Amino acid sequence: MKLSHTLIEKNLPLLFVLIVVAISFGGLVEIVPLFFQKSTTEAVAGWKPYGALQLAGRDIYIREGCSNCHSQMIRPFRAETERYGHYSVAGEFVYDRPFLWGSKRTGPDLARVGGRYTDEWHRVHLMNPRDLAPESNMPGYPWLAKGMADDGTIQRRMQVLRTLGHPYTDEEIAQAPEALKDRTEMDALIAYLQVLGTSIKSTAR
Repeated sequence: MKLSHTLIEKNLPLLFVLIVVAISFGGLVEIVPLFFQKSTTEAVAGWKPYGALQLAGRDIYIREGCSNCHSQMIRPFRAETERYGHYSVAGEFVYDRPFLWGSKRTGPDLARVGGRYTDEWHRVHLMNPRDLAPESNMPGYPWLAKGMADDGTIQRRMQVLRTLGHPYTDEEIAQAPEALKDRTEMDALIAYLQVLGTSIKSTAR
């Protein structure tokens, strides 16, 4: 056994191949079973895929780099649940592509921000965060109030997501442009923020 270990450690290509095999096997053993657990593949009760306006807002959230400073993953620790609310569960994210969990918290976690503030509060905050939080280092996003939410691609995006398993109906896809009509990018982003975490009632106050 000692001799075989010596041979492996001195043969770098063989050592590299065996390391890859070991990591791959370990990854398969840990990851593959998750695809067959209902708790990780089925949405929590009452949770639906994002509506057209919310979906557009999520794309704006990603485009503007909000996830660079805000996570969307509350860990099951008292310090986090007392501040942000109920810890995050896998069933909340089955319709998220890509996931926006993150770990960087320059700003607070937003996993339970839905319904915590009014639309007007979000509007003022996005225009100039320091009007509500003087110590904030978050930049303002006033241009979102001028850009229109409908860029002509919403139906195509929903169709693609449906092929990936999102249960959008033909009617929902057909009505998507109307849902975005005359709505600004700020309206869309606020609609997205207001639905975050609402599948599980927040306990944070």
